[in-house]
Amino acid sequence: MAHPSQLGFQDAASPVMEELLHFHDHALMIVFMISTLVLYIIIAMVTTDLTNKYILDSQEIEVIWTVLPGLILILIALPSLRILYLMDEINDPHLTIKAMGHQWYWSYEYTDYEELGFDSYMIPTQDLSPGQFRLLETDHRMVVPSESPVRVLVSAEDVLHSWAVPALGVKMDAVPGRLNQTAFVASRSGVYYGQCSEICGANHSFMPIVVEAVPLEHFENWSSLMLEDA
Repeated sequence: MAHPSQLGFQDAASPVMEELLHFHDHALMIVFMISTLVLYIIIAMVTTDLTNKYILDSQEIEVIWTVLPGLILILIALPSLRILYLMDEINDPHLTIKAMGHQWYWSYEYTDYEELGFDSYMIPTQDLSPGQFRLLETDHRMVVPSESPVRVLVSAEDVLHSWAVPALGVKMDAVPGRLNQTAFVASRSGVYYGQCSEICGANHSFMPIVVEAVPLEHFENWSSLMLEDA
């Protein structure tokens, strides 16, 4: 999860998020180079009185500053399109979960099981246990098996919400009357935090998302206990 004064992204916990981090670094380096070049040109123009007639009227330079930005845009667009297609790929998910947004909590239904579902509310500050995070911890976590493709069907019951977990590279709008889908693979076991990323009302900042990735054996034990309690 994010830390105080952190400037960069959270550590990637899924292959898609790793690709997004690499693309961010790639695009940022291009922006740095363009900014440096523009700053140099501005300083050079301000600090010198020299002029060159070949620069003032030159078809070669016009061709260069027309073609070069196009090449730069291609260098940015191709990796971006690749990641977009990777994010849309949902091949044979091992588990499907329906996440429904409400004002202001999430409910989860494990559609591969008959009666496995629960509501997930934020734990009030006064009820937190030592080590739990304020405004981020929930009474029921969405438990998934690690290293397994998981499909999440996202919708809402009342207003617009958004199901987002930064470490997993997932962000999908929850629209009433519409069923959107996204997918992720948790590369390792752990607890990953997110929040509703759509301004959905007065308690918008109080509907956190907690995804707990565990080994498959532990997930099966957890699902059995949940079904027994139901």
